[in-house]
Amino acid sequence: MLKRKLGNKLEVSALGLGCMGMSSAYGVPPDKGEMITFIRAAVDHGVTLFDTAEAYGPFVNEALVGEALATFKGKVVIATKFGFDIDLETGKRGGGLNSRPDHIKAVAEASLKRLQVESIDLFYQHRVDPNVPIEDVAGAVKDLIKAGKVKHFGLSEPGAQTIRRAHAVQPVTAVQSEYSLFYRGAEAEILPTVEELGIGFVPFSPLGAGFLTGKITENTKFDSSDFRSVVPRFSPEAIKANMALVEVLRQVGAEKGATPAQIALAWLLARKPWIVPIPGTTKLHRLEENLGSVAVELSAANLQAIDESTAKITLEGARLPEAALKMTGR
Repeated sequence: MLKRKLGNKLEVSALGLGCMGMSSAYGVPPDKGEMITFIRAAVDHGVTLFDTAEAYGPFVNEALVGEALATFKGKVVIATKFGFDIDLETGKRGGGLNSRPDHIKAVAEASLKRLQVESIDLFYQHRVDPNVPIEDVAGAVKDLIKAGKVKHFGLSEPGAQTIRRAHAVQPVTAVQSEYSLFYRGAEAEILPTVEELGIGFVPFSPLGAGFLTGKITENTKFDSSDFRSVVPRFSPEAIKANMALVEVLRQVGAEKGATPAQIALAWLLARKPWIVPIPGTTKLHRLEENLGSVAVELSAANLQAIDESTAKITLEGARLPEAALKMTGR
């Protein structure tokens, strides 16, 4: 597995593994034992970056990842997140955000126990809290880094000015936001900002929550516990309209002997050397397919053809429900 560096200092595999779907958001979760075996198989395949969060469950996903990776200390990088208003005793959600410094520090202590580690490799603010100055958030993480409880600071779905303000207090190693051929909003301000500041970029949903695999059609039915069931971009009408994007990937894939998913990931990897996508899956054959994208070399002509073809496509539907969108880009 090829390696890349986030923030010029945190070395990870060129592709990480998003673990959220192993516990939440995509319908009924798979068997815990099977997921532990799967995560360990990912390590055997060269994956060293694993992405989780206290909010996934809540708490269940961190505990799963911690148990699965307990025997790989020092060999893998675990990224987790803070920032939602979740009762640390009961797991009850308060319904909003909470990035008060005292809460951040309490979350860190709880996450350390669930992850079975002495220090959190990468600690993201999950969403920017408009009620807490980002300088206070960065200061709290700086304290945790000084105490040896956190190694690197990250931000998830922030705005460009928030990145700058946070970075001035505590250097940001990585910014995580949605980015793929299915959603390119990061290109306007976020990517130029992180490049200028020397920050790594971690695209989540690099396969458009499964859409870019080509396996989803207008007839696909999503369980009520699957977040895509309420996402405008996954309505039957939007899926039908947006299939033109998958066809572009299929055409390039036919030339390269690769699947649409592999072309989508190879496109991201070709954008910048400090981009590390974290596709999520719970199936070994999908993991192997995704990892195969690292070997797909897209020429300048391929990349130009993809950009020219996709520029002609107007994608239908918002990427998230309105309430969730309001928490991004702050």
